[in-house]
Amino acid sequence: MDNRQNQTNINWYPGHMAKTKRLIKESLEQIDIVYEVVDARMPYSSKIRDLDDIIKNKPKIMIMTKYDLCDKPETKKWITYYEKQNYHIIAMDIEHQFEKKQILQLTENLLEEKWKKLKEKGLLRKRARALVVGIPNVGKSTLINRLVGKNVVGTGNRPGVTKELNWIRISDTVELLDSPGILWPKIDIGNVAYNLASLTAIKEEILPLFDVTEYILRTLQNHYPNILKERYGIESVEEDVIETMEFIGKRRGCLVKGGEIDYDKVMAIIMNDVKNGIIKNITFDRIEAIHENE
Repeated sequence: MDNRQNQTNINWYPGHMAKTKRLIKESLEQIDIVYEVVDARMPYSSKIRDLDDIIKNKPKIMIMTKYDLCDKPETKKWITYYEKQNYHIIAMDIEHQFEKKQILQLTENLLEEKWKKLKEKGLLRKRARALVVGIPNVGKSTLINRLVGKNVVGTGNRPGVTKELNWIRISDTVELLDSPGILWPKIDIGNVAYNLASLTAIKEEILPLFDVTEYILRTLQNHYPNILKERYGIESVEEDVIETMEFIGKRRGCLVKGGEIDYDKVMAIIMNDVKNGIIKNITFDRIEAIHENE
């Protein structure tokens, strides 16, 4: 891990994120369960670090989205890691193989004791209220739309689509509280910031695009050299990454007048390959690296 990446320290705390945390705390009494949405390609980087401090002892389901795009053996290490910490985890491809029953059944199981106590007190069971929370662009809005069965919230392959907290009924037994994406105040652990930027959880302008593109190429070289070869026709990334970008640019016809390489276009190709799921079977968080930082 190079020193530049270790020293990455981003202060990222837009006002709406601070507002979201405050509103969640104010709504806590109304919330029965929490659905925390994380990206299966970065199960550590995309987890809200201080969520448990916000939601206290509320039961929680961690829903790993984009499971079809991840490196399953690596992501399963993270599932085991979180399960040992008593997390309840569902990993799925919410775009194409969504299993609503799985989520609702686990919700029912986790709230069974609560409903039992209400019944013992002679009180009627109420509709379960679930807070849906996650960092930007992990598929939170898509999850809600799948649960509801129609498009009720905006989606976009960019951070910052949802702006307010909104209650949405999905059935006679469950309603959801949608929330804007949250990030922690400071991103300062290892490669977390680069993982977030690579997989578009933070806006592209937060980190230099050149650095993020280089990070993607070197991560592919370290863990997925076959993808480098198949997608870009290269065996390895040169020490001077410009040389590698030149090769990719020539191969893809990213040229401007005079035959010069259009580096912006090369970087856009690499970023979009990851952003749009063209490059699959990747997990950028490595559990061994996180243990080193803990």
